[in-house]
Amino acid sequence: MRCALRRRIEPRDHRGARKATLVAGALAATLLLSGCGAEFRRGYMPEPVTEHATQVMHFWNWTWIAALAMGLLVWGLILWCMVAYRRRKNDNGELPPQIRYNVPLEILYTVVPVIMVGVLFGKTVELQNEMLDTDRPADVTVNVIGKKWSWDFNYVNENVYIAGTQAVDLRKGEEGIPDTLPHLVLPIDSRVEFVLTSRDVIHSFWVPQFLTKMDMLPGQVNTFQVVTTEEGEFMGKCAELCGAYHSEMLFMVDVVSQEEYDQHIADLEAAGNTGQLDNTLNQYDFHDGQELDYEEGTD
Repeated sequence: MRCALRRRIEPRDHRGARKATLVAGALAATLLLSGCGAEFRRGYMPEPVTEHATQVMHFWNWTWIAALAMGLLVWGLILWCMVAYRRRKNDNGELPPQIRYNVPLEILYTVVPVIMVGVLFGKTVELQNEMLDTDRPADVTVNVIGKKWSWDFNYVNENVYIAGTQAVDLRKGEEGIPDTLPHLVLPIDSRVEFVLTSRDVIHSFWVPQFLTKMDMLPGQVNTFQVVTTEEGEFMGKCAELCGAYHSEMLFMVDVVSQEEYDQHIADLEAAGNTGQLDNTLNQYDFHDGQELDYEEGTD
């Protein structure tokens, strides 16, 4: 009688446990989604501040959604097989009928991943080609020059420049470091073309909020464009290990109104920063803000 009572009670207990598990999972998912907020909606990427950055963020999120959907399908099939074909008490110990292959399933498992990879590759190339398209005329053209370990900015159309020096030693934890960095000022709602060159070794121009970065190769010119959509101050850095002080190769990007941008250009002219800095391949070192000849030794 106890065994019969146990058999009648256990299925209900199992159903209750499954319901409790589902409810707990739903609550956990709700708390997770509600707690993440804006960071979760943009896929934990930096907040986009250009047109292409927004497109990159959307592509990133939809890629994850597709991957998670496929993952849930695969996990569901695995769990279903584990439950449906588990060994039962009344089995006689023999193996179930062995099926070597199933042609429709083999075709499905081959064709679907190929289609998914093809679509992902195609959309990646389409977005990349759009990001690298420089056929449209730019409102502002900036020649960005990487050097060990700072940045120079030539405003090509305005014929003015900014000469950067290495950041204050970050290891000392000194305050006011952003004030010592070169500031690249750009106008809001403008198409900006970056012409990237290097004086010495390979660098990489990266503003995280642009969601775009590109290498700067000695003897080669790389270009890309962005359309600024948000005002603010953003940190830029070198994303390619380029030497001992790579971590201090920083700069700031200020996206401002057109009036503020015009005033910035006027201030550079008034300070005598007219003309264009040379792009000649020369190696330089920077020590305490002083530009020294690298080949002579500076340590």
